[in-house]
Amino acid sequence: MSLEGGCQCGAVRYRVEGEAEHSAFCHCCDCRKSSGAPVTVWSAFPAARFSVVSGEAKTYTSNGTAMRHFCNGCGTGLWYVNEEVLPGLVDIQTATLDDPEALPPGVHIQAAEELSWMKSAHDLPHFERYPGA
Repeated sequence: MSLEGGCQCGAVRYRVEGEAEHSAFCHCCDCRKSSGAPVTVWSAFPAARFSVVSGEAKTYTSNGTAMRHFCNGCGTGLWYVNEEVLPGLVDIQTATLDDPEALPPGVHIQAAEELSWMKSAHDLPHFERYPGA
């Protein structure tokens, strides 16, 4: 299997090959702050099966080991590398894939930091599109 993805403006594109090691909802505060979302979905691949197809991502680190890569133009978060916690892996933000349906999450991680209101979020009303539009 080969999957491609990239940022919102299209300046940075990447490719992953083969099966993901795992795909997970992450509830940690660091992911929330970097994404601006209550939860982020990550899919991990061995670094040897990850490649940048075009463009160049910018890197930000909050602690010297967690390296978050994002588009310098549109700001889309793209992938994460942390050799101390995930040696040899590249964690891609699954929603940046051209086909994010290809890698459904199989687990929730860092659940100790999950926002309390996420536990009932799926019980809220659902609208196919923006209400009233």
